[in-house]
Amino acid sequence: MPIPVLRSVHVHPVKALRGFTPAEAEVQPWGLAGDRRWTVVDAAGKVVTQRQHARLALAAAGLLPDGGVTLSAPGREPLTVEVPHPSATIPVDVFGTVVEAVPADPAADAWFSAYLDSEVRLVHMDDPARRRPVDPDYALPGETVSFADGYPLLVTTTSSLDALNSLIAQGDHADEGPLPMDRFRPNVVVDGTAPWAEDGWRRLSIGEVTFRVARSCGRCVVTTTDQQTAERGKEPLRTLARHRKDGSRLIFGQNLVPEGRGVVKVGDEVRILD
Repeated sequence: MPIPVLRSVHVHPVKALRGFTPAEAEVQPWGLAGDRRWTVVDAAGKVVTQRQHARLALAAAGLLPDGGVTLSAPGREPLTVEVPHPSATIPVDVFGTVVEAVPADPAADAWFSAYLDSEVRLVHMDDPARRRPVDPDYALPGETVSFADGYPLLVTTTSSLDALNSLIAQGDHADEGPLPMDRFRPNVVVDGTAPWAEDGWRRLSIGEVTFRVARSCGRCVVTTTDQQTAERGKEPLRTLARHRKDGSRLIFGQNLVPEGRGVVKVGDEVRILD
């Protein structure tokens, strides 16, 4: 078996938007530097993702050195959004958990509202060290997370994607496969493991950083969304429901919590510690 290595790194500055794939990234306690520090919310303050608006898959966010973002989307002029100055926060509902966030410039609200044809706002997490704790059922005291779905990082493996695509090819919707890794929106992708080996991981290191595996990742309708066209299909949820079900959860990938800071680089050795 080859030595596992880090295949790719993925940073999504704005939750639900297309991100970018740097050669390396700084690992902070709440996730990769710049990852999901911004999110779109509706008029009631609830987080808006591709679950509600598949067109967000076609919008992209780049990261500026100071944490600001550049936005682009079909039919919209590009927009640069600076990190908002410290000011009064507003409550944001992240899947039932209320988090305080700082509103972005109104120009960003107008940009997203026009793109989605819906009244929405862009907000920024100013202090991830104290804004949003990780689910206490799977966290240690003091662990926090950005606007990611629930945990600081998500790891997937190329071998498990290959295995999943083989199963899809045998099913009723074989024409939808093979699926690319971007359907699963990971932060780090690992090469050189056996299929589904990550199910048994408890601790691992990537380069100089050690991580604890918090729990497997339950998947949603976002995985059925083509990230290039925003069209939805049946896969991979149909196949995951047959082969990768844990109670009511359909599983692909593992959620990670960093045990320290450092930098991860493409090509880094991945060591399974427990």
